Amino acid sequence: MAKITDPSFLTQSVEVEFITGSDLLIKLNYSGNLDQDGVSMQALYSFTKETWKDDDNLVKFPFPFVSITTEQFELINGWNLSGSLADVSASQYLIRDGGWAVVNTAGNNIEEWMNLTTLGTFSSSLDTAYYYQTTSGDIPDTIFSGPVNQGIRIFASASFDAQNFDYRDFFKIYLRERGATYGFYDLIEEQNLSALTYRKFALPLTNQTDLNIDATDATISSSTPYTNMSITYTTGSFTQSIGGTDYFFKVQIDGANGTKQQIYEFVQWSLRQTSDIDAGTELIVTGSVAEELLSFVGDQLVAQSQTDVGGSGAGGVYITNFQATDTNALTFVDNSGNTVNFPFVAAGNLLFNNNLTNDNDAIYKLFFTSGSTGEFGTADAVIINDNSDNPITGSVDGSGSIAFDYDYDNNEQRGSGTSGSDVPFTGVALGLGTAQYVVTTGTWTRSTTNTVNFVAGLERNYSNPA
Repeated sequence: MAKITDPSFLTQSVEVEFITGSDLLIKLNYSGNLDQDGVSMQALYSFTKETWKDDDNLVKFPFPFVSITTEQFELINGWNLSGSLADVSASQYLIRDGGWAVVNTAGNNIEEWMNLTTLGTFSSSLDTAYYYQTTSGDIPDTIFSGPVNQGIRIFASASFDAQNFDYRDFFKIYLRERGATYGFYDLIEEQNLSALTYRKFALPLTNQTDLNIDATDATISSSTPYTNMSITYTTGSFTQSIGGTDYFFKVQIDGANGTKQQIYEFVQWSLRQTSDIDAGTELIVTGSVAEELLSFVGDQLVAQSQTDVGGSGAGGVYITNFQATDTNALTFVDNSGNTVNFPFVAAGNLLFNNNLTNDNDAIYKLFFTSGSTGEFGTADAVIINDNSDNPITGSVDGSGSIAFDYDYDNNEQRGSGTSGSDVPFTGVALGLGTAQYVVTTGTWTRSTTNTVNFVAGLERNYSNPA
C-alpha cells in the first residue's frame, strides 16, 4: 500500500498500538494497511486525536502530542515511539513527512528526529542512499532503498541515551551506485542553515544511468590497467607544466596508461569504497565520503577542483599517465580555480601494407613537405617531431599500424608562425627483402584521426649474398 496520509486507514491495535504500561509508548506495526511506505506524522497525530476522543480508557492518560506545524511535532507527557533503533521495523522508521522531539516532564528535549525527504528519481528502486552526520562517525545507509522519506535522529541527551550526541550542525547525504551517476547534498551548506532541527527537510537527490561505466567492480578490483591506477592526496602542492606554464595541484590520479573511460571507472569505483583510497601516507581519505574527482561533460573528462583537501583548502586534480590519444579530451582545474587544457595534440596512425610489415628491415620517416627551415627533397629537409619532441621515425617491426601524435598548437619546426596550422607531410618507407621504397604525401589537420598510408611495392630485385 502507498504511504498512509488519511487516519481512516489506521486501526487501533492493528496498525497502531498505544501502550500504557510502565512506559508510555506508541507502537507502529507492519500490519493491515501499514507497510514500509509508512504513515505521515500528521495522519498519526490526527488518528491519535480521534482515538483519544472515542476511547474511554486512553482518555484517562495525558495526550501524547503537541503539533507545531504539519511537519513538526513534539511527543510530551512521557510518551515516545516504540522500537529498538537497531531494528528496521522500529516505529521511528515508519514515520513520514514530519520531524519530532521527545520532551521530558521538565520541558527539555531529550531526543530530536528530523525528517529527510529526497526530491527526484533514482535510476533503480534498489539504489540506496547513505549519510554522514559527523566526520568521525558511522556512515549508515538509509533504512529503505529508493527515494528517501524517513526520520533521522540528530540529538540525544545524556539523560536519555548514553551516547549523548548532537548532530545538528553537520549532515551530508550521498547516492553512489555502480553504473549510475553520483548524487550528493550538503544540507547545512546548501540550505544555509545555522543548525538542524526536528522538522521535515526536503532536498534534491537523484541519479541516472552512467553511460561512461562499462567495467564491473570485479574487473576493476582485479584486472590491469585498473589495479595499477592510484589516487594520491597531499595537503601541499605539486607543480605540473601544461603548455609551457606551471600550474599547482593537490590531488594526483595515476592513470596507468588507461583510457579516459578506464580512469573514470577506476575513480568512480574508488569513491564507493569504505576504506582509505589515498595511495600516499599524508592523509586518510575514506572513498565513500570523499569529494567527487572526475566528471564527463560530453566527451570531455573534467578533473574537478576539491573544496578542501585534508584541511588545507581548495585543491586541483591532475591526471598522469593517460593515453596520448586522450590528451585533447582532458580538462583540469588547478588550486586557484583556473581551468586548464593541453595545447591541441593532433594524432593518428601510420598504416603499412604487407610488403612493409613482412620486411624485417623496413623503416619509416616523416618529413615536412615544405617550410622556411627546409623542404623535402633538399638536404635541409626536416623530420617531424611528435608531441614529446621526438622525431617520428623508426622501424616497422612487423606492425600494420603505429600511432603518432603531434603538438598542433605549438610546433614551429617549419618556421615562425607555423604553429596552429595544418601540416603538409611527406612520408617515406622502405625495406630490403620484400618492400620497395615508397613515398606518400598529405596534410595533417586539427584532428586525432589523421592517417599516413604506406603502400610499398613488392621488392623483386634486391640482393646481398654476403
